[in-house]
Amino acid sequence: MAPKPEPSRRIVADNRAARYHYTIEDTLEAGIALTGTEVKSLRGGKATIGEAYAGPSGNDLMLFNAYIPEYLEANRFNHDTKRPRRLLLHRRQIDKLIGATQRQGYTVVPLKIYFNDKGRAKVELGLGKGKQAHDKREASKERDWQRDRARLLRDRG
Repeated sequence: MAPKPEPSRRIVADNRAARYHYTIEDTLEAGIALTGTEVKSLRGGKATIGEAYAGPSGNDLMLFNAYIPEYLEANRFNHDTKRPRRLLLHRRQIDKLIGATQRQGYTVVPLKIYFNDKGRAKVELGLGKGKQAHDKREASKERDWQRDRARLLRDRG
């Protein structure tokens, strides 16, 4: 039996600093409610989510501070570049994430925005706790040591 193929994802925006600033304990996939010009602009691949976060707004979970540039061909029908965008999750998942942020001090961080096999825009969310400065230094030391060790082993033969 052949192995299951990896799902093809076309990554539009990647938050590489999130794993440096947060200890990510859980990840999940969420849909995102977008307008037509936002989808067309995302397909251009210029979005940034480096400063974005997800939080509660009423009974919904919203994505705040994510930058999706204006679609140049849309003229007056364009969208606001940093508007809050609704995340599409099941009620149980929303309640779990909101509870974790309010009671346990977690942060919901977007890790990636991508298009799935069906062409739908999805957001990979991570539930994480912020790292202290000494934890970041320790992770940096460990990463440097792993790189040096791999170099030494490669050079040795």
